[in-house]
Amino acid sequence: MSDVTVADKPTKLSKPKWLRVKLPTGENYKKVRSLVSEHKLHTICESGNCPNMGECWGAGTATFMILGNICTRSCGFCNVATGRPLSADPLEPARVANSVKIMKVKHCVITSVDRDDLKDGGSIIWADTVKSVRKISPGTTMETLIPDFAGKWENMQRIIDVAPEIVSHNLETVRRLTKEVRIQAKYDRSLEVLLRLKKGGMKTKSGIMLGLGESHEEVIETMEDLKSVNVDVLTIGQYLQPTPKHLPVAEFITPDRFKEYKELGLKMGFRFVESGPLVRSSYHAEKHLF
Repeated sequence: MSDVTVADKPTKLSKPKWLRVKLPTGENYKKVRSLVSEHKLHTICESGNCPNMGECWGAGTATFMILGNICTRSCGFCNVATGRPLSADPLEPARVANSVKIMKVKHCVITSVDRDDLKDGGSIIWADTVKSVRKISPGTTMETLIPDFAGKWENMQRIIDVAPEIVSHNLETVRRLTKEVRIQAKYDRSLEVLLRLKKGGMKTKSGIMLGLGESHEEVIETMEDLKSVNVDVLTIGQYLQPTPKHLPVAEFITPDRFKEYKELGLKMGFRFVESGPLVRSSYHAEKHLF
């Protein structure tokens, strides 16, 4: 991989054959799909057109996004709308929990937009959602994929206090590209989020995207940084450009290179490493419980 910035490669690249996805199948997937349609449930799996939806739903895993669908940040890779969000809905935790119960979700992944407009960063809704799922569907385990709460640690503490089985926070990219890819985020602040979660007794997880112009050496450095804060689970996937307005793909990383990163990550001491072109944050999430 060449050491380039995203802007150095404006030409749109053709998707390689290994990024072609088979249509979801399986009886369990069909049942979940039917429930989602019948009850008008909302999952990120479906709205984000995730390539692993069939596999995850078949395994009893689903991902839900809370705190609305408008984000206060404008990351260069993300297709969620940016703007002024609506007020937080105190009834949302109960709705999510009800969806989890109806879908008979075994392992629930919860994520959210960034809510820098709220004094609590949305952390009260976050905590109430975890508590509601536990109350209505006590057999369901949870992973919370949280924002950085703008470094307001009292807000993040609310997540630690309700103790989800796994807490995830994505670093997304290498240090050099952070300002370009995650405009309002900070590389070191994300590392501190993960460190504080670990000190709070959480099992931690983080993910990065490749193909934004990072070098091989930078990927290894990023993996080492995540290991330095004792992250347990690492996911590595291919960045795909959502729309022409988003950052272009600088390079499609080969499956062999992803395999190399997985082997390297396991040697570094990560408990689990999911590394592949189609890997997303919640891929195989149900297998990361330990």
